[in-house]
Amino acid sequence: MNFIENYHIISSKITNIVKNRKVELIIVSKNQSSEAITKLIETFNHKHFGENRFQEAIIKWPSIKNAHKEIKLHFIGKLQSNKVKDVVKLFDYVHSIDSLKLATLCSEEEKKLNKKLNYFIQVNFEDEIQKSGINEKLITDLFNHCTKTLGINILGLMCIPPLNNDPIKYFNRLMLIAQNLDLKELSMGMSNDYEDAIKCGATFIRIGSAIFR
Repeated sequence: MNFIENYHIISSKITNIVKNRKVELIIVSKNQSSEAITKLIETFNHKHFGENRFQEAIIKWPSIKNAHKEIKLHFIGKLQSNKVKDVVKLFDYVHSIDSLKLATLCSEEEKKLNKKLNYFIQVNFEDEIQKSGINEKLITDLFNHCTKTLGINILGLMCIPPLNNDPIKYFNRLMLIAQNLDLKELSMGMSNDYEDAIKCGATFIRIGSAIFR
């Protein structure tokens, strides 16, 4: 079980970087079996897991969450309007709010289910068409509408830096925007750049391949 050893290695790296603050490791468990996920839960008492495909998550996660009530499940993929109802029901965090339409649909489902989630607004710095995310110039208006009109809990901001670019530049930009909005949480950093992300202020990092390789 190499993923057990990899978890130890990554946890140690996080501990060595972090100084007097908390960073949550979200284990991205797409394409992983229920048995592997349960092993990580039972071995390390790990609580935060992420999925980016609802169709896969709905197969394995209801039974795992039923057996382990402490689990916090993060939706980290592109959120489609027709999946909002199901995602709000199953997940505890959504990292990919990028439009007023999505935020409104989430708010409506929260009310129907009498459930409150934590959300991140996803930022798309270079307007990459293959990625979700809102242009940084529009973040403030979306944030204000989410919090003041819809009353949903915007926990922080999320980004995926463009490929073949220095991720630190984008991590620092996200930190500055969050500070201007008085947001404390930053979801940034994946298997290839999480160490830089932590140094730039990440509070949630999303790691899959570095654990399950």
